[in-house]
Amino acid sequence: MSEFETLVGLVSQYSPSGQERGAVEWLVTRMKLLGYDDAYIDGAGNAVGVMGKGPQQVVLLGHIDTVPGEIEVALIPPSPDPSGRPLLQGEGSLYGRGSVDAKGPLACFVDAVAKVGAKAGWQCVVIGAVEEERDSEGARFIVDKYRPDYAIIGEPNQWDRVGLGYKGSAWASVTIKREQTHTASGEETAAEAAVEVWLRIKAYVDAFNADKQKIFDQLLLTLRGMESDSNDFEQWTRLKVGVRLPVDVSPEDWYKKLGEIAGNADVERIGFAVPAWGCEKNTKLVRAFLSGIRSNGGEPRFVYKTGTADLNIVAPVWKCPAVVYGPGDSNLDHTPNEYINLNDYQKAVNVLSVVLSHLSA
Repeated sequence: MSEFETLVGLVSQYSPSGQERGAVEWLVTRMKLLGYDDAYIDGAGNAVGVMGKGPQQVVLLGHIDTVPGEIEVALIPPSPDPSGRPLLQGEGSLYGRGSVDAKGPLACFVDAVAKVGAKAGWQCVVIGAVEEERDSEGARFIVDKYRPDYAIIGEPNQWDRVGLGYKGSAWASVTIKREQTHTASGEETAAEAAVEVWLRIKAYVDAFNADKQKIFDQLLLTLRGMESDSNDFEQWTRLKVGVRLPVDVSPEDWYKKLGEIAGNADVERIGFAVPAWGCEKNTKLVRAFLSGIRSNGGEPRFVYKTGTADLNIVAPVWKCPAVVYGPGDSNLDHTPNEYINLNDYQKAVNVLSVVLSHLSA
């Protein structure tokens, strides 16, 4: 099963966010063995492989970190065909943390670039970025270091689908404070005021979404935490509020509206907010993927996702044709039953090989 050596080897390197070094070193060695012109670890700890020396550039950005939770790596053959048909090489599944999200797509990038090889006038850069599952430190490090002609971001969307959009996200804590009063006073408590604030936020979101038919165009609101405490003089309640953003609502727009709704409450931003991004459909890159999928017997489809990805970090800066691509069923992301179908993986490698050949023709 040498055609799956990159996939199996990479998945076998357990690498939750913050513990990617072993997997990075393994991948750099693997890319050197596959004949990359250069392979190294950059200043953020990303694995980087370079094929070709031309002035035109394709960046294939995947991520090498996973969520925590080690899963025993195992190759499982399919059940015998009732008709007695012999099993074909490549049938079966690979279980293991990251097989879907997103070492499957990253390994696909590595294998496809090696399969196509160097093309005159072109350079392919494969990046296995760190920390995508936390704050995208790897992608933030490289965003100002490349200006590619095309960008392909590695996330699992099935081998015959092309991702054209990912929602943005913004997190905030909303803290409501009240002076301490006697419980018999009838005065509104901080907790009661917090509930009212939450209901106002939800009412605004419901009204915003009322005429939006597509989930990708809606605000997706979530209350992820609520805590209260008090001292001798003051009581407070804090809400942790998250939202998935559509393309036409920027993080700044959302924080401004949240502040208006919250009134006298303290609104504090949490972590990095990222804008949503929708990719242009009528590009040479998209047409190359449509051709690649059809040539491998698939019927191409487009997908817009409710999550975020490193696409949201790099696409607004690079402003080049971009898509999200990779084998694997995203319904298995982060689950204890994460696995990738080997036949689908091989088809994705073939599709991407066609894409790279078309772009460099």
